[in-house]
Amino acid sequence: MKDSVRKYVLKNAHDFKGKVNDKVVLGLVLKEKPELRKDVPAVLREIQAISKEVETLSQQQIISELKKLAPELLKEEKEEHKGPLKPLPNAEKGKVVVRMAPSPSGPLHIGHAYGLSLNSEYARMYDGKLILRIEDTNPENIYSPAYKLIPEDVQWLTGNNVKEVIVQSSRLGIYYDYAEQLVQQGKVYLCTCDADAWREMKSKGKACPCRSLSVPEQQERFAKLFSSYAEGEAVARLKTDITDKNPALRDFAIMRIVEHVHPKTGKEQRVWPLMVFSVAIDDHELGITHVLNGKDHMDNAAKERMIMDCFGWTYPEYKHWGMISFIGFDLSTSKTRLAIEQKEYTGWDDIRLPFLPALRRRGYQAAAFRRYAIEMGLSQNDKTVSLDEFWKSINAFNKEIIEPQANRYFCVEKPVAVTIAGAPKKKVLFDLHPNFPERGKREFHSAGEVYIAESDYHKLSAGFTHRLMDYGNFQIKDGKWSFLSESYDDYKNAKQRGMIIHWLPMQRHPARVEVTLEDGTTIQGIGEEGMTSLKTGQIIQLERMFFVRVDAVEEDRVRLWYLHR
Repeated sequence: MKDSVRKYVLKNAHDFKGKVNDKVVLGLVLKEKPELRKDVPAVLREIQAISKEVETLSQQQIISELKKLAPELLKEEKEEHKGPLKPLPNAEKGKVVVRMAPSPSGPLHIGHAYGLSLNSEYARMYDGKLILRIEDTNPENIYSPAYKLIPEDVQWLTGNNVKEVIVQSSRLGIYYDYAEQLVQQGKVYLCTCDADAWREMKSKGKACPCRSLSVPEQQERFAKLFSSYAEGEAVARLKTDITDKNPALRDFAIMRIVEHVHPKTGKEQRVWPLMVFSVAIDDHELGITHVLNGKDHMDNAAKERMIMDCFGWTYPEYKHWGMISFIGFDLSTSKTRLAIEQKEYTGWDDIRLPFLPALRRRGYQAAAFRRYAIEMGLSQNDKTVSLDEFWKSINAFNKEIIEPQANRYFCVEKPVAVTIAGAPKKKVLFDLHPNFPERGKREFHSAGEVYIAESDYHKLSAGFTHRLMDYGNFQIKDGKWSFLSESYDDYKNAKQRGMIIHWLPMQRHPARVEVTLEDGTTIQGIGEEGMTSLKTGQIIQLERMFFVRVDAVEEDRVRLWYLHR
């Protein structure tokens, strides 16, 4: 009793700068030694006596005695890491390793963006490591350009947060070695049963005849995988509980023969690991500490743990998010590939596609997608996200990023030339950005001869006071346009107040502007002369219209891509 009391008195004094709470200590002692409950008064007297002694000690003396009596009580409790996301279980600062593992069937789309962003932000939150692992062990479903497209997409989306890129087809020897070990240990058998017959046996919880063959026979069959068997004739299976209540976990396959030519290895390799096997091996070899993916992978996670158990490995923490159904999006990579081949789209960066190359080209900022993932968080609740809901969120996050950097310019769609009689010759200055006047000015010179948009031209009502932005007020009467005054107050106080419209002077060399809209159509117009000095990739705002990204600048033409309003 005395030893128990003393260590908890010391611990309490250590935590509260020399002061001891007798009741707290009593609770800890009784929790450790429930048999002392029959004589609580005696325990309390002992606590009080030891407390008086301990309260005379210095902190250093308390620590020194605790180290001898109960060093485990001095271990610092792990501080919960604060971040924008909920903490991960058993995660330590600087030691978290996560991975994103897409298949190279095409570039990434918005469905990938959530999971990748979530993994990346957790790696960033814990000063950890994000590994990109390209899982290309299914030779029949590989799109060669994806080997280049995926790393580009991922580095862009994560803000260059990927620390290592792994391609599984370059690690086949590692998978073969581990599979051979399991065959030698009698944990894997080579099954040559008819596939339909095997499924029937599995469904009844019965083992196939191949399962009971001796290890030497299994080793011989394993060697024949690489030489004698044809595709479909043999498969390597892990021995599990053949009566497992989850049929998916019964003697599942880990290796099979695929004769399809692989774009990386050609015809050299014909034996390929199933995903769960290569993933389990790689997660161990690469030191993955946390696996974050959709809950549709929960069976796969169970299989991976079974494989790791065969080697006695500690497996990572598995956390799953709920299914996210994007309503209104066509995220089929195979269908999109076919449509591109048939010239329905110009490429993966066609403005109409929800794939990352297209969104990058439009001017979307990677941080907007990361913010979306953080707001969604890591939850197992299934979600249905409509097209409108998704873009409303993404556009709001994106606007927060680009609005401060996007300079303003006038663009007049389908320009109509008008002359305002009596308008003064005037120089009008506009800020490149209304919130940052230090960035400079745009300078217009006019004497009443201006271009306005055809849509505005047809909306202007006779008899009303209208205003050319920052230039002056005018009125239309009997088909004639007449200047009224320069004062904004005159416009504001007019009895019949009309429209404020943007305009362009009849300059010698207006910039011809072409805007590609999100449905693939284009609109034509003219813009400020200064727009021909813009750089490809710049994001600007066409005043009273929308944000755009500069896609190309030619001598007198600026090609823009619609971003959002």
